[in-house]
Amino acid sequence: MALASMTGFSREEGALENVRWTWELRSVNGKGLDLRLRIPQGYDALEATVRTLAGKHLKRGNVSINLQVQREQNDTTLAVNEQALEQVLDAIAVLQKRLPDAAPPNLDGILAHRGVLELKEAEDDEQHRDALFAALSDSFGRALEALVEMRRREGESLFELLRKQADAIQVLTERAENLPTRQPDAIRERLAAQVQQLMETNGSFDPQRLHQEAVLIATKADIREELDRLYAHVNALRDLIEAGGAVGRRMDFLAQEFNREANTLCSKSNSVELTAIGLELKTVIDQMREQIQNVE
Repeated sequence: MALASMTGFSREEGALENVRWTWELRSVNGKGLDLRLRIPQGYDALEATVRTLAGKHLKRGNVSINLQVQREQNDTTLAVNEQALEQVLDAIAVLQKRLPDAAPPNLDGILAHRGVLELKEAEDDEQHRDALFAALSDSFGRALEALVEMRRREGESLFELLRKQADAIQVLTERAENLPTRQPDAIRERLAAQVQQLMETNGSFDPQRLHQEAVLIATKADIREELDRLYAHVNALRDLIEAGGAVGRRMDFLAQEFNREANTLCSKSNSVELTAIGLELKTVIDQMREQIQNVE
């Protein structure tokens, strides 16, 4: 399964007889799958279909789904509002009784009253409505496929970037492991010098206290566990990259573990070289975390 990004855009247009429409889908980073729909009134029945289809193909991301529908102008008819007409005629009858000599109203005058004539959209018959909703659903499916494809292409770029960053972390970890200051002889010499400095500072150290201090110094100088965990995290990251699919959450957790080991490496550093490697590790890990934020 390929690695996918959460960033993408697609647009799909369609038409059926006198109805034209446009689907627009936009996707950005998100902790989960958040679908935000904007569907015109009268087309609400599409929402269940849209949510079901999107949920099958998308696992994470804030996704905005917008449907715009336009009907042709000749799809409207001029109709008489019977209720408004009755009110106008009743008013004319009252006035004729009070003003018997007044000229009778003509048809143009009656129809000129606001509300007597109104434009109405022609109502679709059931067969046309079913065909329209089916066409809209198919059109959304194509828009969704285009969005998924764009997210997949973005995922290919992320695949290459993350693989290079995993390689960079491995190289830096190997450099830290092979530093001359980490060789047993170098550690023994440095430990002996530090113990000697402690004795010169305070000659009253008893053997037990001196032994405890020596153990603490040796423990701080040992970064074997941090190195082993960094190697293990690199292997885990590579497995996730190759596995693909919705692995963004696990990658994000792994990035936090990488950062923790790099911080510990810096705090245990006993040389300028190791500190420099630790800081470089943190830089690569920060860059990697930025990319992981886009992974589905």
